[in-house]
Amino acid sequence: MSAQPQTNRVLSGMRPTGQLHLGNYHGALRNWVELQYKYPCFFFVADWHALTTGYEDTSQLARHTEEMLIDWLAAGLNPGVATLFVQSQVPEHAELHLLLSMITPLSWLERVPTYKDQQAELAEKDLATYGFLGYPLLQSADILLYRPGYVPVGEDQVAHVEITREIARRFNHLYGREAGFEDKAERAIGELGARNSALYRELRKKFQEQGDEASLERARALVQGNARITVADRERLLGYLEGGSLNILPEPQVLLTPTPKLLGLDGRKMSKSYGNTIGLREDPDTVAKKLRTMQTDPARVRRTDPGDPQNCPVWSMHEVYSDESTRAWAAAGCRSASIGCLECKKPLIEAVVTEIGGMRERAREYENNPDLLRGIVSEGNERAREVAHETLTEVRRAMHLRGE
Repeated sequence: MSAQPQTNRVLSGMRPTGQLHLGNYHGALRNWVELQYKYPCFFFVADWHALTTGYEDTSQLARHTEEMLIDWLAAGLNPGVATLFVQSQVPEHAELHLLLSMITPLSWLERVPTYKDQQAELAEKDLATYGFLGYPLLQSADILLYRPGYVPVGEDQVAHVEITREIARRFNHLYGREAGFEDKAERAIGELGARNSALYRELRKKFQEQGDEASLERARALVQGNARITVADRERLLGYLEGGSLNILPEPQVLLTPTPKLLGLDGRKMSKSYGNTIGLREDPDTVAKKLRTMQTDPARVRRTDPGDPQNCPVWSMHEVYSDESTRAWAAAGCRSASIGCLECKKPLIEAVVTEIGGMRERAREYENNPDLLRGIVSEGNERAREVAHETLTEVRRAMHLRGE
């Protein structure tokens, strides 16, 4: 049986870099925790992606993978709701990457904005490798393998989803055609039932003539929810909505996620490479010490000097952790110099230590019971492979590769 495009499935992943920090949590992980109760979610550790820039030393990769998974669970990801798995344990990722590489123009990869940006940023590394050039394609394979409806990303990652959409479109154009497709699609419309057939035609016309995205979504839902049609007819009708081919690899949509600008201890972006992070499982005393010494508005040289919250890295913390009244107190006190920087930081220290304390407690269960963690990941890998296998079966069939 074919895996049906899951219009509400969500797929995302992270490279394993060891234990996570507050920047990772507020930049993506906290949003994942909320999404898992709204959509069927698949979250994976992108360990193969770690090799694209860190291939010269892989000795810590397994440990970093384990640490990241513990942090995910400590932060609130629920393996009973979401599927958590490791990329390299689902070999279908590599096969789809290989097959898509046969049809992807080289120029598409070279124009990805982050390709040249990362080469400049990581100038000390030898990144003149196929793996680094092809990482956006591997990322596309990661996504398309699960045929998700949505990929949660920040604005800087939208280009990666767009190339994924282009690759899906190209694949469907090349391999989604069959003899007599339109006649078969028209016959399939009749199988929807009289009322649904008329509605399908009306919605398809609105989308194709007026570009009405709402009509497209309604038509997709109509087809997805109809139990009278076969799997093959369902794929035909989904493809017929937008053109003249089977919709084998549906184009995912971007799910733009709010990413608060949480600055690091030195005022730059919070990053391990800058050494300015606060880890999700750090000791409370260490966290408090880091926050007490966190950089503030350089204009406040003395206690009596007024400052501007917009020029203070600590203010980015207040915007995430403090309620409206606390923010108003901190902003007014900073501008009037009626409070000192240490006083301003006190409510933040309490809030951050409390949050991290909860994560430390939840993490302890997995730190002390590695078998529990292995069991969760094993089950997640198995669920992911089931979905991935179904997609690869369809892809191989479409490309006329010998099946099982």
